[in-house]
Amino acid sequence: MSNIKLDLSYTGVIEKEISRYSQKVEKIYNNLKEISDDKNEFVGWLDLPTNYNKKEFNKIKKMANKIRKDSEVFVVIGIGGSYLGARAVIESLTSNFANMLPNNIRKSPQIFFVGNNISPNYINELIDCIGDKDISINIISKSGTTTEPAIAFRIFREYLESKYGVDEASKRIYVTTDKKKGALKQLADEEQYETFVIPDNIGGRYSVLTPVGLLPIAVAGINIDKLMEGAKNAQENYSDNNIKYNQCFRYAIVRNILYKKDKQIEIFANYEPKLHYFTEWWKQLYGESEGKQHKGVFPVGVDLTTDLHSMGQYIQDGLRNIFETVINIEESKTDIKIKRDEDNIDGLNFLAGKTMDYVNKQAMKGTLEAHVAGGVPNIILNIKELNEQTMGELIYFFELACAISGNILGVNPFDQPGVEEYKTNMFKLLGKPGYKNK
Repeated sequence: MSNIKLDLSYTGVIEKEISRYSQKVEKIYNNLKEISDDKNEFVGWLDLPTNYNKKEFNKIKKMANKIRKDSEVFVVIGIGGSYLGARAVIESLTSNFANMLPNNIRKSPQIFFVGNNISPNYINELIDCIGDKDISINIISKSGTTTEPAIAFRIFREYLESKYGVDEASKRIYVTTDKKKGALKQLADEEQYETFVIPDNIGGRYSVLTPVGLLPIAVAGINIDKLMEGAKNAQENYSDNNIKYNQCFRYAIVRNILYKKDKQIEIFANYEPKLHYFTEWWKQLYGESEGKQHKGVFPVGVDLTTDLHSMGQYIQDGLRNIFETVINIEESKTDIKIKRDEDNIDGLNFLAGKTMDYVNKQAMKGTLEAHVAGGVPNIILNIKELNEQTMGELIYFFELACAISGNILGVNPFDQPGVEEYKTNMFKLLGKPGYKNK
């Protein structure tokens, strides 16, 4: 039974339009299945929920427990898919203020993310924040030479060795990298760091359910068994080629139909602050997968109701080249009942007895009606609650939908050739050997 309920009734797309894609999508999915075991293809995520390395999975849980016991701070070093998935899950399933909670309440290390920018202020301020606390780090990189995380790792490796000495520092460095090759793998072998493997046939933005995401998620105290159970549930639910019932395929199809109707921008909207970094993960997944050959839906995100007071005006009255995908979490984990105030200076007594979650839901419904009336199609994803199972299912839902959608569009959803352009220019400006004449 799926925890995701797709509502397409606000899109203006009719069933006849969707059914036209039946044979095409079936062919795409069958092809993905055929190449899912091919080490030269990046489709290993497709069967991952039922075909993951159980031995390494148990090692992740063991090392996560060790880190939780001997570290007050855990620094995750990575960029793009090497950190967004982990951060998305951690922030969705833990307190909004987890890093600010006292140790006896938090019960897990403070988790910080670095290596996703080249700001000296960010790193210096993080080091000041860590102070004299015990720390472990996790460097995540296939090659070990990606500029942003490589710089951060060099700095934090030196920091650890200065703080603990070389031998003790080596016990606090956890490396997630290629199984056999690369600069980081070579260093990890030489220094005998604890290592985890990035599978050859899974790209960064599809890697959250591999050690790339699972180690930081487990350190945060999140049940990764249940996370994988949710993904497995999605794998089973979305293996049906009948697009009348496969909600994942229907989402992929409808966003392409809307794109052909000149809706070139998809706004991913949530009404729960915990989902901010899930939105960031979703943006990378779709932007890097589909933005090729001068085509593709442009993915952006808004946090509502916050952004209704900034982006809301544009969504309502701007260019009509947009559509929205809205995540609705049906049940809030906690709630607050609004009390009656005798003076009623703020005029809110009409809300007395109602809960904040109820008000939030009515804001969502009112916004939905306004935007649809204003010419913005809306796709709704209804989720009962935020937990490990639903998060695992959401991850798999969007990964599979992205692969289907990219293939419908006619691009390879598993490469990212455009990313190399800025690197070439940057390396030339910095004087990296071999880039002078490029």
